Amino acid sequence: MWLPDTPAPRPSAPLAGAGLAAGPRAALTYNQMVVLHDAERADRIFHALADATRREIVALALAEERSVSELARRFPTSFAAVQKHVVVLERAGLVTKRRHGREQRVCGEPDALREAHRLLDRLETLWRDRIDRIDEILAEDPDSRRGNPQCQ
Repeated sequence: MWLPDTPAPRPSAPLAGAGLAAGPRAALTYNQMVVLHDAERADRIFHALADATRREIVALALAEERSVSELARRFPTSFAAVQKHVVVLERAGLVTKRRHGREQRVCGEPDALREAHRLLDRLETLWRDRIDRIDEILAEDPDSRRGNPQCQ
């Protein structure tokens, strides 16, 4: 996945359709906004963390390995609902499951959270740089941007 502090990959083929680049790892720039392709992992992580129940499951699993049954008892939803939440978290890489006898044990994966944190830090840096540039533009003398005011 391309991140803002690395050089943008060049599309390998001409642009196709409505602004989509050919190839799964291409990135396009529109009006200085980077459109990421092949960002499925980041999408899965942030989708999984968008739900309060899943965030709590991650917190519990990071603190201590727990069975799905143990997790299900902590929530007012069904066992099946908690099991579905765990599947979403597992697909995002935020937790792993392992069989221990008849139980499915869930363990938190801190590296996935670190990855999300790094991505958010890079996006914050990108936007802070843009805000600083806007401040610079606004601080410029308006007449210097329009050319010589006496010629108008």
